[in-house]
Amino acid sequence: MGGNSNVRAAAAGNGSGSGKLLEILNVRVVGGGERVLVLSHGFGTDQSAWNRVLPYFQRDYRVVLYDLVCAGSVNPDHFDFRRYTTLDAYVDDLLAILDALRVDRCFFVGHSVSAMIGILAAIRRPELFLKLILVGASPRFLNDRDYHGGFERGEIEKVFAAMEANYDAWVRGFAPLAVGADVPAAVREFSRTLFNMRPDISLFVSRTVFNSDLRGVLGLVRAPCVVIQTAKDVSVPVSVAAYLKAHLGGRTTVELLPIEGHLPHLSAPAALVPVLRRALASHR
Repeated sequence: MGGNSNVRAAAAGNGSGSGKLLEILNVRVVGGGERVLVLSHGFGTDQSAWNRVLPYFQRDYRVVLYDLVCAGSVNPDHFDFRRYTTLDAYVDDLLAILDALRVDRCFFVGHSVSAMIGILAAIRRPELFLKLILVGASPRFLNDRDYHGGFERGEIEKVFAAMEANYDAWVRGFAPLAVGADVPAAVREFSRTLFNMRPDISLFVSRTVFNSDLRGVLGLVRAPCVVIQTAKDVSVPVSVAAYLKAHLGGRTTVELLPIEGHLPHLSAPAALVPVLRRALASHR
């Protein structure tokens, strides 16, 4: 249990605690630019998911990378099941990292669940975020009366049951579906980081993500946003990007990538990088 209290103390961002958090979450700062760019990975990956994108930004930005506490690259003893019941605890971690690094303004790129973590962080501390770039973002994965999130409750419960019954088999089925495109190297890489996660943590985080509904707070975002969505994503229908554009409070643009899959930074970095560059350059 010591690890849990360490994360709690560290997330408070004071003194040696913040240094401890940087260590626990494998925080790295690379690159020599003046402006700060934060890359935050999604469920089932870790910061290595950005490896094929990172070289294009190191010259012009000081890039902050870190692992979510649920990632397989983080000691699972640090995952507090009582604390990480909502995305707010992940927001605490992100803000504590930025405070510990004395970052006062940044560009934020968040994939999947980290897109939502970035949205919540920007609502809480609007002065910190110059722009949010949201890759494969969804405020709610479940369908609702007038909202198409992509999944019915029964479908999601079957996914949870499959994860619980045989995690290895679930990963082998899910990784190719999520990658979408026929890119074996990306499927191998996503499978590797999924297998690195402890199955009970993976299931718990999946439940947290699929049960969250952030539609009601989107209007509170003031930062400009760029929503990057692939043409076919097993996790996020294209209609969700249009929903985000209509409901985010900041000036929002949508960039549709003419590719398949939920992980374009793994499967199609050559398609993603120019869009990221354009999104960052258009800030004013």
